[in-house]
Amino acid sequence: MYKFDRKIKGLLIGSVLIAGAFLQAGTATVSKTYANGKKVIDGGVTYPIVNDATGPYRVNTQKVTFKYGKTATPNEIKAWDIDVMPDGTGLPEGKGTVEDGDELYEAKCASCHKDFGAGGDGYPALANGNAYEGVKSLTRQRTTPDKDGPIRVFGTYWPYASTLWWYIKTGMPHNAPMSLSNDEVYALVAFILATNEMKIDGEELDDEYELDRAKFMKIVMPNKDGFIPSIDGSKGTDNVRKFLNDPSHYGNGKRCMKDCKPGKKLVHIATEINDFTPPMSIKRDLPKATGKAKADPGKALYTKTCAMCHDSGAAGAPIVKDKEAWAEVIAQGMDKVYEHALKGKGAMPPKGGNMNLKDDEVKAVVDYMINQSK
Repeated sequence: MYKFDRKIKGLLIGSVLIAGAFLQAGTATVSKTYANGKKVIDGGVTYPIVNDATGPYRVNTQKVTFKYGKTATPNEIKAWDIDVMPDGTGLPEGKGTVEDGDELYEAKCASCHKDFGAGGDGYPALANGNAYEGVKSLTRQRTTPDKDGPIRVFGTYWPYASTLWWYIKTGMPHNAPMSLSNDEVYALVAFILATNEMKIDGEELDDEYELDRAKFMKIVMPNKDGFIPSIDGSKGTDNVRKFLNDPSHYGNGKRCMKDCKPGKKLVHIATEINDFTPPMSIKRDLPKATGKAKADPGKALYTKTCAMCHDSGAAGAPIVKDKEAWAEVIAQGMDKVYEHALKGKGAMPPKGGNMNLKDDEVKAVVDYMINQSK
């Protein structure tokens, strides 16, 4: 939460009021502390198991034996334990320049995150001007519908750069996670830092700037201390527990169900938002048929699942509307084209990575791409 998110505030106040109602009702199986004597971490209540029930719900007391799976070996655990922590734990050696990162970004990232990390089409922005100036926007409140709100991008909002390194390494690019080398990840991080106009140890990141592990450990994010409570270190959970169990952080500590504001029975919304484009409607009927031809079902699925590669040519994917490239694909025969789309080929995963698609939907996408490329 950022000093202090109003939605979270409302939820916490609600949970405290509900908890108080249960406690006042004298429910014996409700407690504000765990069995170890510590208070509930979110400031609410817990329901200890009493007489095979937790609150109003029964508990299955039967012994359960799992017959599937196996205990992970140390090497299997090690293979998955690849997260990178703020203190440098898990961060490997490597190096990369801003210039190299720029080229990599254009080749592997810009198709989704757009030029200079501006974001768009549902993909998040990675930068929005100077991070040191942008961080000042985080305390803004939208008191009018058109007033600028907080800028929440990597440079202004994230407290640690380690999360960026780890996320790029393990999850990007979307169509080929874990495909980037450590040097390539360092280069991309350097480019994103430079795009946010950030400095490392007082030094600006020009095109020739080379980021390595030692320099990475000197990165100080503008919003490092912007989150409360502190969740870092061995005392992180205790800090959260102490903070959320103190009502003064999100209320006045006094329950109020009526006449809460002296002299007023009804409190109106200060700034009402009622200007919507398009206008809001309470109608529940379907739009009338216009007689126009039905939209190609493959188009929407293509935009959602396949466009990130077939619009840019990422991972060697034939670009839609490239007649020559698709002529070679079609020459294989439609049965083979469908088979590759369903089962995957090369860097392309089965069904483009969207395993929820039905076979007919995948074929519809293939038909759409071919029709657009003739």
